[in-house]
Amino acid sequence: MELLFPFLLVIFASFFQGTFGLGMKYIEPMSWEAWWIVYSVIAMILFPGIWALIVIPDLWGSIAAVPSSAVWGGMLYGFLWGVGGIMFGISVGYIGVSITYGIVMGLAASVGSLVPLMQIPNIGSNPALPIVIIGVLVMLVGVAMSAIAGIKRDSVQAAAGKEIAGIKTGAEFRKGLVIATVCGALSALLNVGFANALPIAAAAESLGAITRNSSLAAWVVVLFGAFIMNAGYAVVLLIKNNSWGTFAAANSGKAWKWAILTGIFWFAALGVYGQGAALLGSIGPVIGWPMLLGLALIISNVWAVRTGEWEGAQGPFRLMLGGVAVLIVACIILGYSNTLFAG
Repeated sequence: MELLFPFLLVIFASFFQGTFGLGMKYIEPMSWEAWWIVYSVIAMILFPGIWALIVIPDLWGSIAAVPSSAVWGGMLYGFLWGVGGIMFGISVGYIGVSITYGIVMGLAASVGSLVPLMQIPNIGSNPALPIVIIGVLVMLVGVAMSAIAGIKRDSVQAAAGKEIAGIKTGAEFRKGLVIATVCGALSALLNVGFANALPIAAAAESLGAITRNSSLAAWVVVLFGAFIMNAGYAVVLLIKNNSWGTFAAANSGKAWKWAILTGIFWFAALGVYGQGAALLGSIGPVIGWPMLLGLALIISNVWAVRTGEWEGAQGPFRLMLGGVAVLIVACIILGYSNTLFAG
């Protein structure tokens, strides 16, 4: 059970990661930027801060105990991840949701896993290295199959007369691919920041926090950087669009509720994932991150099926199920690599 518990935490986290996006269907009548401010405050400041203060005996002492480079580095990675999040929305306008999601998920899973892997001392001689790389490659195949299934689904539904968001062509399409690629690389930096902020978690553990909770100290730092970017961008839009009044728009209670719930679910995913990664040790961010994203992709497709997004697209649906099977195999391979890790 001790070996399985960290993986159970990652699986639990993937439920939240694959579910939180449902709340983004309930933004109106608030403006996007007003809704995003509420979500960002809950997800990146209040929830992680309160959770960390409850379970870490000396949170601020833990942060102060590490070199400033760990703190500023973690915040910088969080800020850059925030840039990637904004670019995701821009990319969707050029190449559509399915292609953007496939590129971003694939790069976020692979880069977010391989960068921390290469930072582990003497990793070249570690017997787990080839298995981790195989697992990540298999994960990419599963993500690609899911993305292609989404593209084919859109085509089938568009041919049947269902309204599908337009996808640009030619130079504009290529521009969208570049934006999505940069977005995917930046999206991986949330996990890279977490891995590089682990000295803060170690300090928290030395000051009395239990191992699985110590990771929350690292998230507090990384997400403060993320909040600066996300909230800053939203405030710029609030000023530009003069949309402050939508915070109190008529019938906005439902939007407020979903903004708060979305924030809770989003950080619940990261918080629980961090607990599992901490229990796995230095290999945790390497194998836990792609597992989190791969399993979350499965969960999000389950919700998509329940909400009717795959209706009338049986061929693409079968391809998506094949992608899910490949993602499960990838998770098994990554889990096996943990038994070989020496360090």
